[in-house]
Amino acid sequence: MDDIPEAIREKVDSQKPTTIPLNIILAGIFSLGAIALLISFFMLRSTGEVESKTPTPPTVPPSVATPPAKPKPAPQPASEEEKLDNVLGHLPYQEIAPAELTPITADGRIRLERKAAKKFIEMQSAAAAAGIILTPISGFRSVSEQDYLFFGVKAERSQNTSKRAEVSAPPGYSEHHTGYAVDIGDGKVPATNVSPDFENTAAFKWLQNNAPRYSYELSFPRNNPQGISYEPWHWRYVGDRKSLETFYKARNLNQSAN
Repeated sequence: MDDIPEAIREKVDSQKPTTIPLNIILAGIFSLGAIALLISFFMLRSTGEVESKTPTPPTVPPSVATPPAKPKPAPQPASEEEKLDNVLGHLPYQEIAPAELTPITADGRIRLERKAAKKFIEMQSAAAAAGIILTPISGFRSVSEQDYLFFGVKAERSQNTSKRAEVSAPPGYSEHHTGYAVDIGDGKVPATNVSPDFENTAAFKWLQNNAPRYSYELSFPRNNPQGISYEPWHWRYVGDRKSLETFYKARNLNQSAN
């Protein structure tokens, strides 16, 4: 270089390109990127504010048509199977469990359902105070006992079935199975026991006037709807829901079946 004349050296140096430092270039790039990010941020924010100010229409659920109410089916008449069975006017009754029975006689031979027994003893005591002797003749009776009274006695007396049914229920169809029924006699006139003549006794007249106080009623009065012979001695207890339903549901079902 020392051998090159000064004028020539200056000419050569003036032809070298100008170099921009790298740090300045990088700083410029970062500055441009930051400006772009700021511009994008403000644009997005402005768009969000506009959208938030625009009211959203309420969502209306689609209308659902209410189906018309189905008409209730008309009640159907009871079928033959649903109608209450009866035999020669007598209605079926369930046999009470032995544990539910209480004696009403000193020897324990005659028993009634607990509540019926309690009321009978009260009624008997009240009658005795009036000089009337109410004698229990028969209370609870099992199906097997009723079997003899119906079929056995029918054979002994040579009665036909319908005739026997007028005065005695077939087995399974006696009120005595329930423990609520009792046959009553007059202790002063035993000859009238289990006879229509019992209606002429003082005991029967007392029962007519006082038995309802103790929830007892005559089972088979004259011209009863079941067609059973008049039995002035046969009374039944109807002093609670179970006893009432036992007899009156059976009676009502039988009448609706006819």
